[in-house]
Amino acid sequence: MKYFYLFFVTFILTSCKTTKNINKVPYKFSPFQEVVFYDGYGKTVNKPTQEGVKRINNSKYVTKLNIADLEKLSNRLQLEIKVNAACDNYDRIGDVTLFIFPKNEDFNTNKSIKNIEIARFITPFMDKNVAPNLTSYKYDLDNVSDLLSNTNMNKKYDFWLQFNLFGVPYAAQKQIKGCKGRIDTFIGSLQFSSTYDATKNEIKKLQFKPLITSFHLNNYNGTDVVGKTIKKIDFILDENMKNAKLYLITSNHGANRGGEEYIRRNHIISIDNKVVLEYKPGGKSCEPFRKLNTQKNGIYGKEISSTGKKKEWKSWNNWCPGDKVPIRVIELGSLKKGKHSFKINVPEAEFKDKQGYVLVSAYIQNE
Repeated sequence: MKYFYLFFVTFILTSCKTTKNINKVPYKFSPFQEVVFYDGYGKTVNKPTQEGVKRINNSKYVTKLNIADLEKLSNRLQLEIKVNAACDNYDRIGDVTLFIFPKNEDFNTNKSIKNIEIARFITPFMDKNVAPNLTSYKYDLDNVSDLLSNTNMNKKYDFWLQFNLFGVPYAAQKQIKGCKGRIDTFIGSLQFSSTYDATKNEIKKLQFKPLITSFHLNNYNGTDVVGKTIKKIDFILDENMKNAKLYLITSNHGANRGGEEYIRRNHIISIDNKVVLEYKPGGKSCEPFRKLNTQKNGIYGKEISSTGKKKEWKSWNNWCPGDKVPIRVIELGSLKKGKHSFKINVPEAEFKDKQGYVLVSAYIQNE
């Protein structure tokens, strides 16, 4: 992916107690239905799109969320992403980003109030001619429902959803039957499902603070200090925030020999210079995703890796082809009005040959 959004400015969206009547009836809607992604390096195609969906480029689509759908959301929300194989047979990064715009503005990133990444996933190595050729990713996004269904937010702003999946067809054109000369890479769909939970407390006052979105962190040109893998974001809260939570998405990339995809590093997350989370990504077996990886690749061999090589199988991977990237939720408690800072540090990262990055997104929201 060749884009990122980074915010250092002091900004907070705050809304008063909502007067919305919570919908207790299950509800589903699909902002994107079988949109076709094309060669990410190629000239943007001129092909019809789903009604209401705008193609930004071959790997990126946007749509404005309908207020009629948002008014029917309850306090539980699940997102399901479905990706069908076309003519890209490699593992790629996909994501969904929520943009906030002033009312009645067309999509233009320069006019966006703020944005947050709400989901990220990795496609498997797929041969479109071999079943299964569909991968599904599911996410629990109750906090996003709190944002989208907030009455005062909907009066002031429009919400746009961006679906990004960068792919290239060059290998598949040679390796996959039926892909010669084709430039379509994947077919993607999104569906939101909302239900009501009477045991969940209603948020009296929504507070929401975007910090950093899709930033390429490394130690050579995406860092605060060259030679170190560190990024600090200063921000200001205009009001005290109770029950604050940090929502964090990170994934490590770099497919060269010795690249950061294959080496698990310690990640240190700090708020106001106090460590709130220390973790290593990955560490689970990728064997459950073998069935999705129908194209021969360098990750899955003939031997079932969960038997006899379980330790090795868990030690190298930061993520699995065909899996979603986790959304880490960190309880912060109460944050006082005024200046604060967010920092991510990956002290052992090497980025051999100056390749690779840690893709970072983070925002704070109250419960």
